[in-house]
Amino acid sequence: MQRFTGKTVIVTGSSSGIGQGTALRFAEEGANVVLNSRNRKDCEKVAQDLDEMHTLIVEGDVSEKGFSQDIVARTVERFGALDVLFSNAGIASSGPFAEEDDETIDDMLAINVKGMLYMCRDAFPELKKTGGSIICTSSVSGLGGDYGQALYTASKGAVTQLVRSLALEWGRDGVRVNAVDPSFTKTDMTEGMDANEELMQAFMDRLAIKRPAEPRDIAGAVTFLASEDAGYITGVNLPVDGGISASNGQPDFRLYK
Repeated sequence: MQRFTGKTVIVTGSSSGIGQGTALRFAEEGANVVLNSRNRKDCEKVAQDLDEMHTLIVEGDVSEKGFSQDIVARTVERFGALDVLFSNAGIASSGPFAEEDDETIDDMLAINVKGMLYMCRDAFPELKKTGGSIICTSSVSGLGGDYGQALYTASKGAVTQLVRSLALEWGRDGVRVNAVDPSFTKTDMTEGMDANEELMQAFMDRLAIKRPAEPRDIAGAVTFLASEDAGYITGVNLPVDGGISASNGQPDFRLYK
């Protein structure tokens, strides 16, 4: 498939994991891809697999004021337009909320919330011109609570509601806004967790599809939402979670007969 030939896509947080996998998928489908992370060298490693003529690297932190305007301006200068924003950059943390320090709280809200706000706001004028779309990375943690992750859950809950509100506000302008909501995905961010057999078994007990997600699983959902195939879909927070959110949390009664 070449659904994005001639289209231009910004992927924030694209140096690894879901961002990297999705940037590669957009490129495979013909897009001009703008890579972003706080470390240019990490993006350069990703760019080695891409066509230089159709790739731009913009180093920077999405939470810094002015960066979102810069990446959009440089994108349009290089490729002439912007068709898709995949606002993916984010961080995670866990632990007792009463023990979270101010710096951790500030960092989480700056990157996961402010970064999304800035990117969406400053991409909108260009997306309005092209009838483009935004896909944000939220989480199943933005759809329901998690033990020991109050701060992360709060940040992703904000993204979930941002997507819904922007879809309502910008639909008349021809701009669609959606989110993907992954659960456990094998990335650098979750490295080491899969070595915890007890934790992995707990996930397997909840997953309808009995394996963790790979970045390609999320990339497939993102590119669908960005494509014309999803042209009448907006305001959706799409769980890409192997069925975890399909459960109401009760145990599998079949195991106790």
